[in-house]
Amino acid sequence: MAPSRTTRRRPPGGRARRRLPLGGAPSRRPRTAAVALAGLLLAAAAVSGCGLVSGSPMSDNVKPGTVGRGLPLKGATLTVTSKEFTENIILGQIMGLVFKAAGATVIDKTNIQGTIGAREAVRTGTADGMYEYTGTGWITHLGHTKPIPDIHRQWVAVRDADRKNGIVWLPQSRLNNTYALALNAANLKKYPVKNLSDVAALLRKNPGAVTLCVENEFATRNDGLPGMARAYGMTIPSSHIRKMTGGVVYTEAAQGTSCTFGEVFTTDGRIGVMGLKVLADDKHFFPNYNAAPEMNAATMKKYPQIAALLAPVTKALNNTVAQELNRKVDVEGQDPHEVAKAWLVREGFIKEGGG
Repeated sequence: MAPSRTTRRRPPGGRARRRLPLGGAPSRRPRTAAVALAGLLLAAAAVSGCGLVSGSPMSDNVKPGTVGRGLPLKGATLTVTSKEFTENIILGQIMGLVFKAAGATVIDKTNIQGTIGAREAVRTGTADGMYEYTGTGWITHLGHTKPIPDIHRQWVAVRDADRKNGIVWLPQSRLNNTYALALNAANLKKYPVKNLSDVAALLRKNPGAVTLCVENEFATRNDGLPGMARAYGMTIPSSHIRKMTGGVVYTEAAQGTSCTFGEVFTTDGRIGVMGLKVLADDKHFFPNYNAAPEMNAATMKKYPQIAALLAPVTKALNNTVAQELNRKVDVEGQDPHEVAKAWLVREGFIKEGGG
């Protein structure tokens, strides 16, 4: 799971506009059990209180492209939601725009504070759907402690276990928002590593070459640095580990002087902007956080056509796409809604204009 994120609220009367400096702290999923417990205590308030009271209809003039032909959702009123960090807001906008192009009236209730609040909205039917992450579903919502390494098996396990909660998980995307180590081009040329096993080999051969910049939480979690080190047989001296806030990690890794490797998130838009090379987790240690539509079961029973509408869109999502879309919001300051719409139009899923 990913670390706690900085809360950024929607501006009054408008969509969330979020711009992060290249060294700023990214907003992430909450990851600790304490956060999950606190979220459970606040979930009812989030659903019944200010978190989901507001919400406005999507007024976009969009029509079917390769999805939504025949307007299979004509006459339906559907509510989409999301958590409050950039990537999830964009995914919520994507879902809503697909429903809108397919003929539905869509209520936009994205940008809900907290994983639990957004989840409860879908579970209770206050919202009809959102994009959630399989690792979050398995660990945070379903209470498991050990992730499943195989991406498809992880999704199947979440899908099957969550049925009893009135949740339907549609097939997952290749977008996997998880941990990784990365380095800049100069260090990659100096140390031509491709994966974490290569880093372990480099550590044994040249211990001074492996220095890390990591977040404080990553440095102590069993599903972070300690667990990674055990899985790959790394013994990293504490003097070679620098702890700092998340955004600074990207800056330091890009400079490549105080540390050779930095902890990153695989869909962060700054990876490409800063010219960082992400190393493969070749032993599949880190949990899979593949984005997938999480839908209210009653909604799916009433509108089973939703599955076919979202399938090709979800299939097109991957880490490269996510990095691009996240960058447009977090680095360039664009509106998440407009970023989502532009991508859907560019890919031909929907078209702008009536008729």
